[in-house]
Amino acid sequence: MIFNILKTSLTKWKPDYDSAASEYAKAAVCFKNAKQYEQAKDAYLKEAEYHTENKTLFHAAKAIEQAGMMMKEQKKMPEAIQYIEKACMMYMENGTPDTAAMALDRNEDRLRQAVELLGKASRLLVRLKRLDEAAVAVQKEKNMYKEIENFPMCFKKTTAQVLIHLHRGDYVAADKCVRESYSLPGYSGSEDCVAMETLLQGYDEQDEDQVYRVCNSPLLKYMDNDYAKLAISLRVPGGGGKKKKPAAAPEGGASGTPAAEEEDEYEGGLC
Repeated sequence: MIFNILKTSLTKWKPDYDSAASEYAKAAVCFKNAKQYEQAKDAYLKEAEYHTENKTLFHAAKAIEQAGMMMKEQKKMPEAIQYIEKACMMYMENGTPDTAAMALDRNEDRLRQAVELLGKASRLLVRLKRLDEAAVAVQKEKNMYKEIENFPMCFKKTTAQVLIHLHRGDYVAADKCVRESYSLPGYSGSEDCVAMETLLQGYDEQDEDQVYRVCNSPLLKYMDNDYAKLAISLRVPGGGGKKKKPAAAPEGGASGTPAAEEEDEYEGGLC
């Protein structure tokens, strides 16, 4: 059917892009109703392609926006955001910035709801001690915040990742999360970055005092409750918690001799 529509001949010099786009639009709706979202996405993109060939950018943008919706139905938020942003750019090119703004408004609440739901899922997985799954969920959260350029939240998700991976006993994965975050604007040298570098250094060097200070700092103590609990319960491998401070020198002795040695001098009594 589509082949015949696009086919040219002696009497038909130009492919009928408008009819081809219409056919793909119908196919997309059928796939969508059947909950075949991946196929629906592909059909919407083909519709957009033929609208673009036909120089009808507004309709192409609408089709691409719908492709983004199909990605959201599959919980593929980075791809959804990519298509929606592309649609907005096409609306702008078409001279309809108001439609671009409406597209963003339509999807902003849905995106916020999606990332909030994912955040709740991540915290629940932490609470249930399903840390492998929690690590995957937090990475998805971080990717979504990165797509919408909410970099401060990316910093917080990096901190959550480090805590999760250290509780999993995977120092390499925790370190990798911080290194990958250096590419985020403003992360390198930030309070979050310095705290995680200090935490990883203390953990690697088995410095319990250093780990304790970072994990009990306001930055970590005032995170979401589930992550704050991860922070205050973090222990260095082979350690039992915070290092004990050395006993203070006894008063009243110029030589500073430890009390234990003074007691040894009189061990067994005065007689």
